[in-house]
Amino acid sequence: MRKVFHQGGLLPFILISIFIVTACVNDEQNRISDNAPDLIEDNTQDEQKIKIGFSMDTLEEERWHRDRDLFQKALEALGAEVEVMNANVDDAIQIYQAETLISKGVDVLVVVPNNAEATAAIVNKAHMSGIKVLSYDRLVKNAEIDLYVSFDNEMIGELQAEAITNLVPKGKYVYIGGAATDNNAHLLKKGAFNVLQPYIDRGDITIVYDQWTTDWDPANAFMNMEEALKANHNQIDAVIAANDSTAGGVIEALAAQGLDGKIPVAGQDADLAAGQRIVEGTQTMTVYKPIMTLATEAAELAVMLAKGENIEAVRKINNGKIEIPSILLNPISVDKQNIDQTIIADGFHSKEDIYINVE
Repeated sequence: MRKVFHQGGLLPFILISIFIVTACVNDEQNRISDNAPDLIEDNTQDEQKIKIGFSMDTLEEERWHRDRDLFQKALEALGAEVEVMNANVDDAIQIYQAETLISKGVDVLVVVPNNAEATAAIVNKAHMSGIKVLSYDRLVKNAEIDLYVSFDNEMIGELQAEAITNLVPKGKYVYIGGAATDNNAHLLKKGAFNVLQPYIDRGDITIVYDQWTTDWDPANAFMNMEEALKANHNQIDAVIAANDSTAGGVIEALAAQGLDGKIPVAGQDADLAAGQRIVEGTQTMTVYKPIMTLATEAAELAVMLAKGENIEAVRKINNGKIEIPSILLNPISVDKQNIDQTIIADGFHSKEDIYINVE
């Protein structure tokens, strides 16, 4: 038997159903509406997050791991993102990697150049895409970079030469430079010879060997020092090496002749191995560059560049094309007498690690 709904009974049921469905829809719309500002704000924040590209020459040396980690940490604390690429001391790879970062739309490109001249192409390509370029620690030559942040490299060379000439005011000197392709190596040498030249002019000091070290490679520094010792029949009185890695190669060559610890050797970077050699007595001094200060300063300046904020740089450095606005930080001379009060007190290296080979 068919059931027939009376019109008077069906209408209230339909009205009630419509009311329930409408109420549910309105409730869902209200819920979405309430959350919408947060969703929009989150998306806006993502879109506005500053992106920094960090093109690095190498991670082969200890100090560059510190630069990478501290720079990244400083940027993240400022709410920015960073993508790091390491060129492994290869110009072509660095240019390719920089182009990749540019294509990804970074707001600022930060460059540690392998070759000061070759990386000019990176700057030009970045500017064509409206991206500003910050030269980190090493200067890019012959390009209109927007900012240069480093330590005073001439001062580093001066500190090295002052420390060694205080110990050896007269004698035969060897200068083991850094990579000729690195502008910093030239600045270091200039600073060292600012101090050495008056001694040379008086005839107190004679430079018996002066050579660049390809790629800053300790093995190349070792071969250079071997050559210097052979040419001078081991009659060397002092060595200035451009950094601690090259100093390590120098000291290895001296050790092969039983001369380690007998000839003063200067370096720079305050590498752990150098600190250990200093307390052991085989390396005379190093120059400490507080990397945290450099990385933090560079991160803050990169964000300012991205935001289009004005940066007041008191100093300017000519890179062969223009006068580059430059922020130059002061380095610190470190030897056996002040190593505890400098790199250890700053937490750059622990006392246990520095003195591990000393009873």
